Amino acid sequence: MANIESKIDKNAKIAVLCGGMSSEAEVSRRSGKGCFEALQRLGYKNAEIVEVDKNIAQTLKEGNYEFAYNALHGRYGEDGCIQGILEILQIPYTGCGVMSSSVCMNKEYTKRILSTDKTIPLIKSVFVQKGEDVKEKTKDLNYPLITKPVCEGSSFGMTKVNSPEELEAAYKEAIKYNDDVLIEEYLVGTAATVGVLESDNGLFATEILELRPKNEWYDYECKYTKGMTEFVLPAELSEEMTNKVKEIAVKAFKIAGCRGVSRVDFHIVNNIPYVLEINTSPGMTETSDLPAQSAAMGINYDNLVQIILNGAGLNK
Repeated sequence: MANIESKIDKNAKIAVLCGGMSSEAEVSRRSGKGCFEALQRLGYKNAEIVEVDKNIAQTLKEGNYEFAYNALHGRYGEDGCIQGILEILQIPYTGCGVMSSSVCMNKEYTKRILSTDKTIPLIKSVFVQKGEDVKEKTKDLNYPLITKPVCEGSSFGMTKVNSPEELEAAYKEAIKYNDDVLIEEYLVGTAATVGVLESDNGLFATEILELRPKNEWYDYECKYTKGMTEFVLPAELSEEMTNKVKEIAVKAFKIAGCRGVSRVDFHIVNNIPYVLEINTSPGMTETSDLPAQSAAMGINYDNLVQIILNGAGLNK
């Protein structure tokens, strides 16, 4: 496709925020490097990589940055924290705002918000808070299960649980990351994900990416190791299911109050497209989903970065 028109002054000083203080810091650095190099190619010569640490507010203030490109992942970067700092400093930034970032970072609260629309399918699950009896809470779920820290990304702390005897160990692994844990029924189906982008013409869904991991499920190794996942683009779905997934993705984006960019993950079982979660700061590495999804519909990496940067004005 033709190059996307820039809505941002090419001379603007842009901070590409990456690294951070979460378990996803290294992945974020890879995303940040890719985005920075794209901005340079696009002509934004005053773009700079900014490593995020506890002094980030002072760094941003002293740097006199005019825009922030958020390439952070995980805690402090996509949970509303960095967004709040940028709001206070009045620096326009890419991606979702404080509220949607905070809600979508928490898998349980994402499900609660989405459950207000009965047309969005959700997998049966329970929410286990600190101090609660995990076996009692899960007594009505059917095995196998999957345990997930509620506020973690990149599959950190996730475990498949095949029997009640394995539950305690899996729960202990999850609480290494968060005090609260989401436990879902593990269903065998098709893993798929679709990006949602915002432009002058409104919201649109990317091509749907079907994920066929070499491991039993789409874990950290499969997400970030070349060759560990087969990417099927576009996903091998019927036209009816393709349209349904895209429609639900855009609907979920709106309900959660997202802006600019997000990626909605699905698990399709018996022709039911269950929404798993919404990622408000999708990976932008060489093996990440969103760049691949966008490329399949004719949006190359640099144009994708431009679309996301243009969205910075949405958070003014």
